[in-house]
Amino acid sequence: MPIKIDDNLPARQILEDEHIFVMTQKRALTQDIRPLKIVILNLMPTKIETETQILRCLSNTPLQIEIDLLQTSTYTSRHVSEEHMLAFYKTFDEIRDHRYDGMIITGAPVEMMEFEEVEYWDELCQIMDWSVQNVHSTFHICWGAQAGLYHHYGIQKHVLEKKISGVFKHRMLNPKSRLFRGMDTYFNVPHSRHTTVYMADIQKVPQLKIMAVSDEAGVYLVSNESGSQFFVMGHSEYDADTLKNEYFRDLEKGMDPEIPKHYFPDDDPSKDPVLTWRSHGLLIYSNWLNYFVYQTTPYEL
Repeated sequence: MPIKIDDNLPARQILEDEHIFVMTQKRALTQDIRPLKIVILNLMPTKIETETQILRCLSNTPLQIEIDLLQTSTYTSRHVSEEHMLAFYKTFDEIRDHRYDGMIITGAPVEMMEFEEVEYWDELCQIMDWSVQNVHSTFHICWGAQAGLYHHYGIQKHVLEKKISGVFKHRMLNPKSRLFRGMDTYFNVPHSRHTTVYMADIQKVPQLKIMAVSDEAGVYLVSNESGSQFFVMGHSEYDADTLKNEYFRDLEKGMDPEIPKHYFPDDDPSKDPVLTWRSHGLLIYSNWLNYFVYQTTPYEL
């Protein structure tokens, strides 16, 4: 740490309670260094929860980070107050003339729709095109990763016969990559999705390389040659109870979901899940920030 955020953002108190060093705007102004500028395009309906999860992962570094939260103007979130969005989020028109060291594009609960049917698809394409010239390295998550692979490289997503939900073992394919520094050969990552991308389709694109896979969950992590784009299919940022909350939410909706795999002890939803992926989640973000953002980004953006 530190990570610089708005003094009143709800995530601040949660992270401080976890003894994570959060720097307020007032304190940051007294430091004579340039912070990394990171913009987070948050497409998730659970805005505050997602903000907190990602900020927690970004906090595992001695670098100072300045965060901008970005929303789409073509879609209004119904799960968070208008006051929260007005206070903490910017629109693309407000940042299009800015440059950033890094960008994170989250997932979204729209994966069963065709990309072009998503209400904010055109705006998202504009943002992804803009990121190529105005962001040093972009980190796409879950549906955001599938959207990025489709838009930039024409790789289609495919609907699965049943939802992938659970915590799965993964292995790195190029362990010498700086992205995996400090990580074990095998590591756990949560997944929660109805769609996937095929390894064979990615392998046809010479600019892309598959960096990590799971025998059960498929392709996990893809990057381009320069490290300016990462596509991550899982949710290493998830809290211990995120899959649990999703499971019981779907039960209440009468959707008859399957119990998330390798998650509840003895596959018993009455037992508290065990957190087995936090160290990987922290490392993957800190290595991305250190090696693919901080050490290669220009001082003058």
